[in-house]
Amino acid sequence: MPATYCEIDLDKEKRDAFVYAIKNHYWYQMYIDDLPIWGIVGEADENGEDYYLWTYKKLEIGFNGNRIVDVNLTSEGKVKLVPNTKIQMSYSVSKMEKSDVKFEDRFDKYLDPSFFQHRIHWFSIFNSFMMVIFLVGLVSMILMRTLRKDYARYSKEEEMDDMDRDLGDEYGWKQVHGDVFRPSSHPLIFSSLIGSGCQIFAVSLIVIIVAMIEDLYTERGSMLSTAIFVYAATSPVNGYFGGSLYARQGGRRWIKQMFIGAFLIPAMVCGTAFFINFIAIYYHASRAIPFGTMVAVCCICFFVILPLNLVGTILGRNLSGQPNFPCRVNAVPRPIPEKKWFMEPAVIVCLGGILPFGSIFIEMYFIFTSFWAYKIYYVYGFMMLVLVILCIVTVCVTIVCTYFLLNAEDYRWQWTSFLSAASTAIYVYMYSFYYYFFKTKMYGLFQTSFYFGYMAVFSTALGIMCGAIGYMGTSAFVRKIYTNVKID
Repeated sequence: MPATYCEIDLDKEKRDAFVYAIKNHYWYQMYIDDLPIWGIVGEADENGEDYYLWTYKKLEIGFNGNRIVDVNLTSEGKVKLVPNTKIQMSYSVSKMEKSDVKFEDRFDKYLDPSFFQHRIHWFSIFNSFMMVIFLVGLVSMILMRTLRKDYARYSKEEEMDDMDRDLGDEYGWKQVHGDVFRPSSHPLIFSSLIGSGCQIFAVSLIVIIVAMIEDLYTERGSMLSTAIFVYAATSPVNGYFGGSLYARQGGRRWIKQMFIGAFLIPAMVCGTAFFINFIAIYYHASRAIPFGTMVAVCCICFFVILPLNLVGTILGRNLSGQPNFPCRVNAVPRPIPEKKWFMEPAVIVCLGGILPFGSIFIEMYFIFTSFWAYKIYYVYGFMMLVLVILCIVTVCVTIVCTYFLLNAEDYRWQWTSFLSAASTAIYVYMYSFYYYFFKTKMYGLFQTSFYFGYMAVFSTALGIMCGAIGYMGTSAFVRKIYTNVKID
């Protein structure tokens, strides 16, 4: 027998909301034993003048032994939407015949190989792979060939006497050897960003590997729980890289740096989530986070992340916190000469993120669709390959940008290498605007703030990770080229 679970007083405002949902083919999603089911709100007549709401939900549940392995939803009871009426919503549950589907295989019917593994997906991977070959070839052939000429030119200059050297036309990256290892501006914030980026990379790598092994999509919330646990467990990575970099740059307020590095990402994520949560509570949405969950997250930050970050900071300062630069830093900074507009750090930063974004552009569509639509993302092998490609492309691009910057005798490479790689996040966030307006039907304050709030968190975290990867690769490159040059 059908059971009534609610009654709707259909005033004009609610009718307009239902009409909008029916016009835009809105679906809703529910879960039974972690199995997702979808249903459509209603339908319009052939002329599009009258709109009808499905009021009766028939649930059929399949069992294999005492385990639920299948769920089907059928919508019936079509009722015309007329203002100032009452509509009863009802449902019934029935049992299917015994199913032969194994419990561990019950998600197979939700997977969509035709969507995630079609030609565009494979073409994007191939396109990104070819971009990697091109960029690696560019760095290894053009830059190495150019550096070989630079080494030869500098060797000739070493054989000249002082008068010839003074009359010679000295230029290039060797001229800034006394400033290239100068501490970056705002070293406390810079080292905290690098440490946080290294931690985000470690979390991404571990979570993707676990998802490839364990099929995390089969349990609702397991991906988020795994990410939170891995983030807390990898806090020493943040402290080690951030603390050691801050010590090498001569920073003295290491406790403050540790606090900023530990709470930079949690404060951003929790601040955004709590703000959106207040809006969700106002709208009585099911996305509202319980107060107990908020308290639990804060406890994890103070009693797990902070102590582990302290351990990593102490290890980083003691093991790799001593400055060991191949060049001595001059007491007085060298003036930066004028250069062409396209060699300015601001221009390099804006252009640096284009190729990394191009390497992950197609994969972003699939990730957005799985997060904001009803597709289940399960091809984590693709995601791992895209992550590797992104790292290689980011490092190659930042090395090229840094070489051109140093060759223009501008030694401000540290922030430039970080921001040129981190600018990938700007293009990802711009793409999220396109996806919102052309691929979704969201509207209203709650949906808009929910979408753009979490997309801002995702883009910022991606940018910090790319920036750290770009800086670490560029730092190794800079140390290498100045180690191999004899500096007077």
